Amino acid sequence: MPVPDVPGLRPTPDRVRETLFNWLGQDLSGLSTLDLYAGTGALTLEAQSRGAARSVAVDRNPAIVRALCKTADALRIEGIETHVDDALRHLANETRSFDVVFLDPPFADDPWLAIFAALAPRLDADGRVYAEAGHRLDAPPGFDVVRHGRAGAVHYHLLARSAPTP
Repeated sequence: MPVPDVPGLRPTPDRVRETLFNWLGQDLSGLSTLDLYAGTGALTLEAQSRGAARSVAVDRNPAIVRALCKTADALRIEGIETHVDDALRHLANETRSFDVVFLDPPFADDPWLAIFAALAPRLDADGRVYAEAGHRLDAPPGFDVVRHGRAGAVHYHLLARSAPTP
């Protein structure tokens, strides 16, 4: 899959992607996904190949979004909706909810508290959030880290809503 040469673009390693989809389950049939830092679109394309009903991919770089659309067309994948937008601005305008959200911002950014606060109303009650960072993330308010792994400099996490306390 051809990828534009964009500074800071860091595709999710194959081994990490395999682990993520093992965590999520191999079959995403009927689920909706949101990829707020789509980059190469590998996570969105993988979700579609595993049966996701709707996948929304957002990236602020128009060249990256064009490349993702071109790849999806070449692979004849039709369930992807793309947006050129900032992640927080997109969440502020989004009204739908999602089963799985992918968060893989540039490592130099630190959007975590703001992005999780904005994301909470858009995540289904049983939804999961995948987050990649250059360091281990602490669970933000209202979430628990369900799984964590590390591959080189990449820390990857699967988060879910915290269970309500009685």
